[in-house]
Amino acid sequence: MSDSNAWNARYGETPGMFGEAANEFLMEQAHRLRPGMAALALGDGEGRNGVWLAGQGLDVTALDWSATGMARAAALAAARGVALRAVVADATIWDWPLGQFDLVAWIFVHLPPADRAAVSAGLRHALKPGGLLVLECFSPAQEGRRSGGPRMAELLFTRAIVEQEFAGFEVLVLLEGAVRLDEGPKHQGLAEVVRAVLRKPAI
Repeated sequence: MSDSNAWNARYGETPGMFGEAANEFLMEQAHRLRPGMAALALGDGEGRNGVWLAGQGLDVTALDWSATGMARAAALAAARGVALRAVVADATIWDWPLGQFDLVAWIFVHLPPADRAAVSAGLRHALKPGGLLVLECFSPAQEGRRSGGPRMAELLFTRAIVEQEFAGFEVLVLLEGAVRLDEGPKHQGLAEVVRAVLRKPAI
């Protein structure tokens, strides 16, 4: 995985790299949310997704390995008058709680295959039966575009990877294709992504 110190430096040098508004695809899932749901915003950077979820009345934990990012998340939550639990940790070795979350938001979190598998396993452990995963990540077709995403092909997502990592989950949405991003200076323009909404089996 990338060095957390490098992300601290990036957030320190370029505040608001991905903007303060939540991810558009996540916001489109508002009809699936209910006040009081427990949510995890995975790899939430400066807190834009976790703060939005908290604003919908959810009990939110934002997780990121950048202390700089999580400090910004806490400040953004305070500025908007919402409660947010900001946790600085590496998701690959975090002590994932058992059956705690009704929702996990996995938004543009790109990991090497072994780390991705470890986080996927943790997510399975932490989601309640019937809990939802909302995911958006860049796909291999993003290569060469300047609208964001990692340069290493192994970090990118495909429909097949989603199906493999979350085999047994009910597929509510699973799309791969082009979208237009407007998320701060680092996510701008036409982009190739995978979007998914999956439900953990109820039993």
